[in-house]
Amino acid sequence: MSPKRWKQPPKGVVDTSVLVAGVSGFRGEPTDNPSAALLAAWTEAPTFAWLLTEDILSEYLEVLERLHVRSAQKIVSLIREQGQFVRVTTTVSDIPDRDDAAFCECAESANADFLVTLNPGDFPQNKLNTKVIAPSDPLPPRGRKPRPRRRPLVIRKK
Repeated sequence: MSPKRWKQPPKGVVDTSVLVAGVSGFRGEPTDNPSAALLAAWTEAPTFAWLLTEDILSEYLEVLERLHVRSAQKIVSLIREQGQFVRVTTTVSDIPDRDDAAFCECAESANADFLVTLNPGDFPQNKLNTKVIAPSDPLPPRGRKPRPRRRPLVIRKK
């Protein structure tokens, strides 16, 4: 009998907007809030590999503390323990908000399957190979082929 092969979950980057909305959504039923439902599913089973960098964790903590979330340290510690760290090897430029570069660069460096955000305008799909999704969207399958980046036509003079 051959060994059973376990399907790897998709790899994703979670924007701070989704984390904040998800944490605030735990006050009610998580099913009423797509961000809370995404986080609840992740804590209960490995629905996706949460990709991280130290810059992303720092932003999570800074924003949660600024919003006076009492369990900010605990939340970030859980994500740190369960997440997967990425060595950034890709630089992403020309995005609307330079503060979001850490998320784009983490996703692109790890060949992430998705980047989940509530602010899709901050993560222009035409600049990324990673699929940009909303928390209410289904998670894309693992190992999708990256979309080719749209690059401007460059005419070189001889």
